[in-house]
Amino acid sequence: MNKHEPAELCTYELRDDVAFIGLNRPEKRNAISDRVVEAIAVAAARAEAEAKAVVLFGHGKHFSAGLDLAEHVEKSLTEGVAGSQRWHVVFDMIENGTIPWISAVHGAVVGGGLELAASTHLRVAARDAFFGLPEGQRGIFVGGGGSVRIARLMGVARMSDLMLTGRVASADEAERWNLVQYVVGEGEALNKATELAKKAASNAPFSNYAIINALPRIQDMSRSDGLFLESFIATFASATPEAKQGLRDFLEKRAGKVTRPGDT
Repeated sequence: MNKHEPAELCTYELRDDVAFIGLNRPEKRNAISDRVVEAIAVAAARAEAEAKAVVLFGHGKHFSAGLDLAEHVEKSLTEGVAGSQRWHVVFDMIENGTIPWISAVHGAVVGGGLELAASTHLRVAARDAFFGLPEGQRGIFVGGGGSVRIARLMGVARMSDLMLTGRVASADEAERWNLVQYVVGEGEALNKATELAKKAASNAPFSNYAIINALPRIQDMSRSDGLFLESFIATFASATPEAKQGLRDFLEKRAGKVTRPGDT
């Protein structure tokens, strides 16, 4: 195991090909301040340089209760815009990087914490996780990319409900609404996210890059443009050394077939 000394606000640990990045303000329910955003940026850049996948989690009882309101209330309008745009830049580093990120969430996944989780590519929720967007009740609006990312995951109507009424969603509701892809028992989210990250890290790098960068863009294209781009990506992917080896392994029966869950 290759360990690095944890930073004050964000821990970092590399285990084989997987980087583990932990929000580290448990006494503040991992509220996200500007300094936390910069710590995430440093950790994300490090992971890009040395890992093949990332697990993002929160230390303590919660993933993140969202924006650090004590800091936010002191900002001028100009500072608020600049801060929001910095969140966009850093969260784009996660969403549009070269390696997959899996978030393991538990406890509060609220406001900016949900915006952060939405920038990752897969989300695993422990049964005790709860999800909310209380910005409407606080007289503010989402500023960390949620109006784009969260709305695309769960739909505008669902997001409007959470923001207008203060509704809090359970882990099971979040799965039904496509906010999370897996729900596991309390205390099990990190283990499940680790399992998924290891699988993703074993994929060909070009395949992972195409999955996390091309798929979202294709959704924004017309049908014909999306199919046109797909044909080029598929061709380039098939030409990589990893793809050629993988296809040979399958044809020569060195790689297993896709089977139904539970089958051996």
